Amino acid sequence: MEKNAKIYIAGHRGLVGSAIVKNLEEKGYTNLVYRTHLELDLTNQEAVAQFFENEKPEYVILAAAKVGGIVANNTYRADFIYENLAIQNNVIHQSYVHKVQKLLFLGSTCIYPKNAPQPMREDSLLTSPLEYTNEPYAIAKIAGIKMCESYNIQYGTNFISVMPTNLYGPNDNFDLEKSHVLPALIRKIYLAKLLNEHRDDEVIKDLGVNSIEEAKEYLTKFGVDENSVEIWGTGKPRREFLYSEDMADACVFLLENRDFKDTYQSEESSNDTCTQNSVKTQEIRNTHINIGTGTDISIKELAELIKEIIGFKGELTFNDSKPDGTMVKLTDPTKLHNLGWKHKVELKDGIKTMFDWYLESQ
Repeated sequence: MEKNAKIYIAGHRGLVGSAIVKNLEEKGYTNLVYRTHLELDLTNQEAVAQFFENEKPEYVILAAAKVGGIVANNTYRADFIYENLAIQNNVIHQSYVHKVQKLLFLGSTCIYPKNAPQPMREDSLLTSPLEYTNEPYAIAKIAGIKMCESYNIQYGTNFISVMPTNLYGPNDNFDLEKSHVLPALIRKIYLAKLLNEHRDDEVIKDLGVNSIEEAKEYLTKFGVDENSVEIWGTGKPRREFLYSEDMADACVFLLENRDFKDTYQSEESSNDTCTQNSVKTQEIRNTHINIGTGTDISIKELAELIKEIIGFKGELTFNDSKPDGTMVKLTDPTKLHNLGWKHKVELKDGIKTMFDWYLESQ
């Protein structure tokens, strides 16, 4: 890509999009285009078409999506499948219409079956049922992969799909009610440390409440006090975590150095149902690319690592009456390694950097 190439980043404010914007800027790209949701509703077909007509981006990074935790995914099933399909359909199709040179579509490892062999390889896709709670979101993302594949095959476009593992980093969501496990643990353990050290003013400021009594009452709902932090489940489930800026670097690497043709090995198959001439076709599938570290850590080990980094002197307790969820969820990043990229930031260093960012953002 030329440094002055016009690059549209959809979803530039989120954890994923903001990390990609930062990476592009650090690499010297000067012609970045983005719009807030208020400025451009990506579910609006006419508005997206008009945006592409006006801006004519040369490259597109599709990081925009409706996302949420287990409760949100299971409660608002129609919203998750409709809005994500609408966003993808509009942006991918207009990228074809306006001859975008390359598009990068970001999905999620929830596309893989609930009981996929571990670590999860790209060829596990569509081999057995999905996890029920996030099935609508996963199906939308699978449709995005297949849409990119199909446009590439039929129209010769250059659209690449990547599936990042669990991400963490600057601009993450630290909301105690809605955040994912790693940022939630950081904030809970940090607040417990403040309580333990009687730094009441900092607790009040962090939570935006009026008194330390109000703060303590609120934190009780999340199992946080000056002596301990409660964690749901047994602590035994294992999870893989990738630093968001590593993920961004992988995305930009693929945009700069790889094309759709590099993402698959086609296989010849024959249609044996034909009674006269056997019809041979080139089967192109599983072209998406996992972005991960290939290593995991138990929730208990993760909590203890965060406790060490933050310097909390209290206890960690595990409430085994609460659900553990899937016990192991690990990606196989061999395909990405073979394409020439490997993660650089190890978990301990990434958590330290993320915690520093959180403190500075207060």
